[in-house]
Amino acid sequence: MGKKIIPVLLLIIMSIQMTWAQIPITYKGKPFEDNYHTSGAQVIPGRIELAYYDLGGEGIAYHDTEVINKGSGLLNRKLENQRPGVSDYICHFREEEGVDISYTKDNLDFNHPNKVDPGVNQLFLAYEADGEWINFTIDVKVPGKYKIITIYGNKDNKSSLWLNNEKAVDLILPENTGSYHIWTQATIGEITFPAAGLNLLTLKYNNGANLTYFDFSLLEELKK
Repeated sequence: MGKKIIPVLLLIIMSIQMTWAQIPITYKGKPFEDNYHTSGAQVIPGRIELAYYDLGGEGIAYHDTEVINKGSGLLNRKLENQRPGVSDYICHFREEEGVDISYTKDNLDFNHPNKVDPGVNQLFLAYEADGEWINFTIDVKVPGKYKIITIYGNKDNKSSLWLNNEKAVDLILPENTGSYHIWTQATIGEITFPAAGLNLLTLKYNNGANLTYFDFSLLEELKK
């Protein structure tokens, strides 16, 4: 009788562990989708575009200290801050939400040398403030250890990544570029995703940087 119970207990323990490793069942946010982006959760390994944080609003998908989007909804409403020929979709991306988003422009981001140029019309997190955060529903295709690479402007902002509500890594932006619009590229940390499937990734950040995206490059696949 005892020998039969042990395998059942092991299955229960494994089930609990997998539950802990997956997106919390109480989370109400949804992967970002619109008419242009219909693929759902962003995939790892791959690139997480920070402007594509989850849908769900303040307190669920994100927390921002101000209601107004100071980039898309304020700065980019002025003609002198609009890149010629840019679409309204990029210029005013998610302008009705509190997360501050802008995009790269000739007169701010490309009128001087950058160590690494961001993409033209690249969306990025701007006007970051202490204690803000954004959530991403991600689809992990390959569990394992990853390095995290980004293009950023300015200096370290003591940000961190949390996986399914547990702190995973402190991110370090190693170089002070001297300006929010002077860009460089760096590896800023490593993270392990223990389970495949949908996971909740939270970026917590503070004042100090403009951030574009995170590239997750596989270092070591977890053995099955």
